[in-house]
Amino acid sequence: MIFKSKSLLLFTIFFITNHLSAQQYQKTDKGIKIQSAGTAIEVQFYTPSTVRIIKYQANTAFSKESLSVIKTPQKVPFTVKTEGNSISLKSDKITLNINQQTGAINYLTNSGLPLLQEKPEGARFTPFNDAGNQTFSVSQAFSLDKDEAIYGLGQMQQGRMIQRNFSVNMIQGNTDDYIPFFQSVKGYGLFWDNYSPTKFSDDQQSTSFSSEAGDGADYYFIYGGNADGVITGMRDLTGKAPMLPLWTYGFWQSKERYKSQNELIDVVKKYRELGVPLDGIIQDWQYWGNNYLWNATEFLNPEFYNPKKMVDDVHGLNAHMIISIWNSFGPHTKPYLELEKKGMLLDIKTWPESGSEKWPPNMDYPSGVRVYDAYNPEARDIFWKYLNKGIFSLGMDGWWIDSSEPDHLQQKPFDFDNKTFLGSFRKVRNAFPLMTVGGVSANQRKTSSDKRVFILTRSAFAGQQRYGANTWSGDIQASWQTLKNQISAGLNFSLCGIPNWNSDIGGFFLSNYRRKLADPEYRELYARWIQFGTFCPMMRSHGADAPREIYQFGKKGDKVYDAIEKFIKLRYSLLPYIYSTSWDVTANNSSFMRALVMDFPTDKRALNINDQYMFGKSLLISPVSVPMYVKEGTTEGEKAMEEDFAVIKSKETYLPQNTVWYDFWTNEKMNGGTYVKKETSLDVIPVYVKAGSIIPIGPEVQYATEKKWDSLQFRVYPGADGSFVLYEDEFDNYNYEKGAYTEIPVGWDDRSATLTIGARKGKYIGMISNRTFSIILPDGKKKTVSYSGKKVAVKFK
Repeated sequence: MIFKSKSLLLFTIFFITNHLSAQQYQKTDKGIKIQSAGTAIEVQFYTPSTVRIIKYQANTAFSKESLSVIKTPQKVPFTVKTEGNSISLKSDKITLNINQQTGAINYLTNSGLPLLQEKPEGARFTPFNDAGNQTFSVSQAFSLDKDEAIYGLGQMQQGRMIQRNFSVNMIQGNTDDYIPFFQSVKGYGLFWDNYSPTKFSDDQQSTSFSSEAGDGADYYFIYGGNADGVITGMRDLTGKAPMLPLWTYGFWQSKERYKSQNELIDVVKKYRELGVPLDGIIQDWQYWGNNYLWNATEFLNPEFYNPKKMVDDVHGLNAHMIISIWNSFGPHTKPYLELEKKGMLLDIKTWPESGSEKWPPNMDYPSGVRVYDAYNPEARDIFWKYLNKGIFSLGMDGWWIDSSEPDHLQQKPFDFDNKTFLGSFRKVRNAFPLMTVGGVSANQRKTSSDKRVFILTRSAFAGQQRYGANTWSGDIQASWQTLKNQISAGLNFSLCGIPNWNSDIGGFFLSNYRRKLADPEYRELYARWIQFGTFCPMMRSHGADAPREIYQFGKKGDKVYDAIEKFIKLRYSLLPYIYSTSWDVTANNSSFMRALVMDFPTDKRALNINDQYMFGKSLLISPVSVPMYVKEGTTEGEKAMEEDFAVIKSKETYLPQNTVWYDFWTNEKMNGGTYVKKETSLDVIPVYVKAGSIIPIGPEVQYATEKKWDSLQFRVYPGADGSFVLYEDEFDNYNYEKGAYTEIPVGWDDRSATLTIGARKGKYIGMISNRTFSIILPDGKKKTVSYSGKKVAVKFK
């Protein structure tokens, strides 16, 4: 009897212990909820490979609608097991192990490969008074492998490729666009979903995000297997990138600023007279008049006497036009008066500070310009109402949303206590560009689908790719180092899932070049920047202090002029490749600018290269970012740089391993895993083509749609099997979303030396039914075939 009682007691203790262990988490439709050391933890599967983690103090509540994430969780099958202090969740793609004592989560592949670990008790919540709202400053720390390469964090001007061993305070600025997201060479990404000023820190102890204000820690773990997979996961969460019009991929000319509509029209006419291709012209600020009329959304400057005629004249010259708008308003404007009446203006110092246009600002005459509450949907609608009436209705093709971070001058801590529609300015600070760009984009789409939304803007946040926006890198100083820094800035920005990016070709400010365009070193720098811009998603010349039109750099026969013209024309010849790549971006979540980690993640020599990248999946670009053709001399008795073309210089480029490469200019074949030198005269930069590539080459044109693509070249580079999809549609409007487009699959079989042009898929109004393709190999072999939409095979053996 005593034996039976003891056995029953042991069984009862065993049952209760296991029962309690089983009850230490609550299973939900999305995942589980648990508590650990006073912290509530929620795990929510959005897909089998994407999981959201929410942590907050157990005695508080957490409720949040993300500004960036638009996806709702799917019904994801997963299992839960407990063993000791560990709870294990497993989907078809990833495994999470949660330590019930510390709350730390470890992420693994289902085969057991470690991906990322939270630090034990790595979540911290410090009470914080946010403009009268009792909340927390929140942080989460992680452990990364010692030599693990990570990328992203938005756009920074530091020239860094791998984002390790440094700290940065993330608050949107003119030339820094912060996105609290990074992805690892191990094939995962992490998005810290917080919009307040945030510190990213990485050292030997930990990697962490720390945000000033938040009711809890809220982040998404994305496992993609590789960089493209991570970007796919990020866009699945935050929105796909729509197609931009074909004309946005042509050449753009701009400056600070065209002072009349006649000047602007004359620039377009001059390009046409010179026979230099051009698709876009941009009107910068002050077409509205004085600073008290800042951003009036009307042409109140008398030099713009007939804005409708100006837009029509641009269109008549087969070009397109976009115009500068800001996120602040002068006190004498209609938007200001309506927004002020409704309490939709923020009280922070912004640009311009003075009503006088003289420099420095005369603060005896304050401008009264104020930033609007872009977080308020009604305020966004009011802004659009005036934009539509005063500008869009004229036929304007797109927007240049300047100061979208926005400019915040003479920052004071209490500035962040400003009340917005979504709470304090502090709470949502870094999401301002997402909200204002989204407002213009969404309202234009509601107004018309006849032309695709195109927005050039100075700042960005996670999710902005869904709004048809291209971010430029801000008002940067012209210098060789700045040019080089743009490469890694654009690559890390793209690795955050936002594919459209560019920089001011030539740099915005010319403070380093006293003689401006008369300085031969600057002219060389501009030529090299044009070459870099040729292989960016947008090719746009812009800047202050001196005009940048091609004819400002001489005439045909002059070295700089000829180099500029050569690369503008090269850009246009690549439009079929670029536009097809844009479809790959939209349909398959690809990227234009591809850091080498994206295509060569196992090549350790490639991982930290900050001055090379792939443009699309075929072209390796190696911009020249040092002066080569100047020497010290004298001008008017003073020391000055002068031209020196006596010796052709070279640049060394690393060719990633496990593939064969071809010199784009000479077709010379070379092996990967090697460093090669290329002579770089002023009109050449190193460009290499990956074996297996199929590159469509378009006709010589003056603007993107001047000629049909009814007679294209396919340049084929043997050495590996390859494929390419030639994409075409109506080049503007949103009919492609309804299936109005075509795809022509093209494949190269290396063993049989056969190019197969597959059957055309789809149709659209104006589709080219019959055409010819010329196929050219690096050794000069060429064949031409007729194509009517049916499969054609071309053999070269």
